[in-house]
Amino acid sequence: MRLGIFGGTFDPPHLGHLILAAEAHAQLGLERVLWVLTPVPPHKTNQPVAPLAERLDLLVAALGDDPAFELSRVDIDRPPPHYAVDTVDLLRAQFPQARLVYLMGGDSLSDLPLWHRPAEFVRACDEIGVMLRPGHAMDLDVLDARLPGLRARARLVRAPLLEISSSDLRRRISLGQPYRYFLAQSVYHLVASRHLYQEA
Repeated sequence: MRLGIFGGTFDPPHLGHLILAAEAHAQLGLERVLWVLTPVPPHKTNQPVAPLAERLDLLVAALGDDPAFELSRVDIDRPPPHYAVDTVDLLRAQFPQARLVYLMGGDSLSDLPLWHRPAEFVRACDEIGVMLRPGHAMDLDVLDARLPGLRARARLVRAPLLEISSSDLRRRISLGQPYRYFLAQSVYHLVASRHLYQEA
């Protein structure tokens, strides 16, 4: 069984997230993509993040009934800090027979040497699915020299160019700009009905 691990704050989850996960699911031959909602992202300690309960409701709405997607509570049900290397280890214990494929963007891969215990993280993953953005330069040889074994584990996912980000969506909503069609309909209705992200 091949399982994808797609982690993030999902603040809010948008169509870009869903499209990237669907592309990774298809191109990497994954049985399921586990969406790992990070309650307290270690790299965003100085940035405001919507309450976990709100983001969880939005993510559940985004995933809907797609059998390819599954919400994982692996980080929700443990205390911080929530480092990726620990998340992978916990999922390994939960799915001992599975091949675990950690999904990340090319920009995150470039920053991987700055992660918490990055060499251990690379060894913990069976594969690392790298979702490439057109025009983003990445030197796998340089990264592999710093984190041996990375190149052998890297699997490239070609994804459409989507200029959608959660930070831009939050800005749009707070300024009263159009945002409806950046979100799944179920997510849009929750955001609108609960007046989420209304304050800048």
